[in-house]
Amino acid sequence: MNAAGTVAAVDLGASSGRVMLGRVGGSGELSVHPVARFANDPVRTIDGLHWNILGLYGHVIGGLRAAVAKEPALASIGIDSWAVDYALLRGDRMLGNPFHYRDELTGAGVLATDDLVTPEELYARNGLQLLPFNTLFQLAADRLAGALDGAGSMLRVPNLLTFWLTGRRVAEPTNASTTGLLDVRTGGWDQDLLGRLDLPRGLLPPLVDAGTRIGDLLPAVAADLGAAAALEVVAVGSHDSASAIVAVPMTSPDAAYISCGTWSLVGIELESPVLTVASRDANCTSEGGVDGRERFLRNVMGLWLLSESIRTRERAGTPCDLPDLLAAAAQLPSGRRPPFPGARRLAVPDHRPVPRARAAGAAHASRVRAQHRGEPRGRVRAHRAVGRRAVGNDDPHRASRGWWFAEPPALPTHCGPRRPDRAGRTGRGDRHR
Repeated sequence: MNAAGTVAAVDLGASSGRVMLGRVGGSGELSVHPVARFANDPVRTIDGLHWNILGLYGHVIGGLRAAVAKEPALASIGIDSWAVDYALLRGDRMLGNPFHYRDELTGAGVLATDDLVTPEELYARNGLQLLPFNTLFQLAADRLAGALDGAGSMLRVPNLLTFWLTGRRVAEPTNASTTGLLDVRTGGWDQDLLGRLDLPRGLLPPLVDAGTRIGDLLPAVAADLGAAAALEVVAVGSHDSASAIVAVPMTSPDAAYISCGTWSLVGIELESPVLTVASRDANCTSEGGVDGRERFLRNVMGLWLLSESIRTRERAGTPCDLPDLLAAAAQLPSGRRPPFPGARRLAVPDHRPVPRARAAGAAHASRVRAQHRGEPRGRVRAHRAVGRRAVGNDDPHRASRGWWFAEPPALPTHCGPRRPDRAGRTGRGDRHR
C-alpha cells in the first residue's frame, strides 16, 4: 500500500476474532477501528474437538464486507491467527474440519516422534518449547491414523483463509515456525526432518515473508464483498502473537513483553534463536518474528481459565458478570494452595476427563494403538505413564509426552547473547523507534 491508505486486518484468536480497519495518515499517524467481532467456539463431535472453520470463514467474509462498505477504496487485507492447527486438502477440497489443539489426540504422535528423533535433537533443529500439540506431533498422529493418505497439502488457519480468498497456497514464517518443521537456523522447511518423520514433503506450501503480496481476491469473493477485483491480500505476521509483538514500541534493549490472551506469552525479542541447554531445560521457545527477528519466550496459561469459567456458567444458564466473578474469587480463603494453572485437567474444554493413556504393553510408539480420527469410535490415545517412560516425574520435558505443562523451573539468568545486526541494532526493540 502507499504511505497513506486504509487496510483491513483480520485477527483470529483461540476464543474470538475481529476485523479491523487500520488507517495510515500521510504524516505517519495510525488509527484502528473495529468493524466486526465474533466468538470462535469449538465444536465437539463424535470423533473429537474441532474448529468451526467454515463458520469462522463466514464471520471473516461478513467482517470484510462491512470493511469494504465503510472504506470502498480499501488498499489490502491481511490475516493472522493462533498457531499450531491446520487443515488437510486434496486439490481444493478440505478433508474435514481442523482439529482443535485441545483435542486429546497427540499422545501417539509424540511417542512416534520420540522414537525417530530425540527431544534434544528436535530442540536443536526447531528451537521449540516441547508441547504435545505442536504441529509435527499432530501430523505424526495423522500419519499413524492414515489421515495423510491422499492429502495433497497442509494449510494452517491463516493460510487456509487466504487460500479461500485468493486461490494461492503459501505459508508465512512466523506461524510456520510453530510447526516444529522449520529449520531454526536456515528459516526454511527442514526437509531432512520431514523425511525422518515419514511425512510427505509435498504437504508444505512455499514460504513468503510478511509484506509479500499473496494475490488479488478471486472474482467470486470480490463480488461477494462488493470489493474491487484488484483488492489484494498481503502476508502479515500470520501468528497473532508475532503481529502483536511487532507493534510493541520496545525502545530499550532490556525490554520484555507479556502478550496476554487465551495464552500468555512472556519473552524478549532477539536477532538469533537461543538453543542452549539452559534454554531447553527452562522449556523456552524460539519462534519466528517479523523482519527476521526471534521471539524468545515461554507459553504460560493466560485467560483461558477465566473465559472457560464464564462460558461454562453461561451454558448452564447462570448469568455471569465478570467483575462479580473476580470479586468472588478474591474472597476465597488464601490458606489453600490453588491448582497449578497448567494442569492438563484444566486445559480441556468443559474440564472433561482426559482419555487415559493406553499402551500396548511396550514402550515403543509402534505398539501404541492409533485409530483413524474419522471412525466413529476413533481416538488416538496414549498413556501418561508410557509418556513418562525413561524419565522421572520431575523431568521438565514431560509436557512433550502427554502432559501440557510441567510447573516451570527457574529461568536461566542468561539465555544467549544479544548480537548486533548489520545496522548495529541489539535485537530487542530498536526497530520500533
